[in-house]
Amino acid sequence: MSKAIITCALNGVLTNPQQHHIPVTPEEMAAEARRAYDAGASIMHIHLRQQEPGQGHLPSWDIVLSLEVQQAIRAACPGVIINHTTGTVGPEYQPALDVVTATRPEMAACNAGSLNYLKIKANGEWAWPPMLFDNPVEKVQDFIDAITGVGAIPEFECFDTGIVRSVGMYRAAGMFSGTAQLNFVMGVASGQPVRADLLPILADLAPEDSRWQVTAIGREEIWPLHRKTAELGGHLRTGLEDTFYLPDGQKVDSNGALIGALSRMARDAGRDVASPEDARAILGI
Repeated sequence: MSKAIITCALNGVLTNPQQHHIPVTPEEMAAEARRAYDAGASIMHIHLRQQEPGQGHLPSWDIVLSLEVQQAIRAACPGVIINHTTGTVGPEYQPALDVVTATRPEMAACNAGSLNYLKIKANGEWAWPPMLFDNPVEKVQDFIDAITGVGAIPEFECFDTGIVRSVGMYRAAGMFSGTAQLNFVMGVASGQPVRADLLPILADLAPEDSRWQVTAIGREEIWPLHRKTAELGGHLRTGLEDTFYLPDGQKVDSNGALIGALSRMARDAGRDVASPEDARAILGI
């Protein structure tokens, strides 16, 4: 099978750095990126955090900060590919478009459909007020245009089977052209569950010539899903945005251990781990 591209999701959007070892500053993100890079990651998926004291749990769309983060990561990890977040709720998403346009990463997330973002507690109460992660077609098109306009690859984030099917319709409607890059997001409580038996179905529903990977959110239960992804020829992602736990249930405080476990899993499935140069060739960057 083809070499496995490994993405490290360095820090995520809201996890509190006062409670977990999440990198926030450019220097911290570069150090964590290097640990992941040394363990086999060739793509770094990044979120920006506000830099003011006590505000590191809040997202930022500051262009200067994005440039500083990307520069620091590239200096620490020669040849690495940057995959920039764009996920925003509501109609005020121009700052996310502006960051992509101004900083020109090689890839950027493109949330490909809407989802009722829900979680319920054991006592029947909502874990947070029910919210809609809104991604109507017009918004998706704006992000596609911003991403492809700087020569970057949109990575279509798919939270359920209908969103996977929509990506093929987007291409048929002329919203984008070329090979589709899909990310099956599994483990959000109101989206696709963490179940390895769903992977053949999702891969079958994706456009025939697409590349795909899996984002698995959870604890040690996510690792059989990663293993199946490797066995089926999908690409791989993990990091502190997605989990804090190794296959044996041990909690980690660095991305390096998570990427190391994923690299071993890829090799156990008979896959070589793609270098940054390999990843660029596979993706056409």
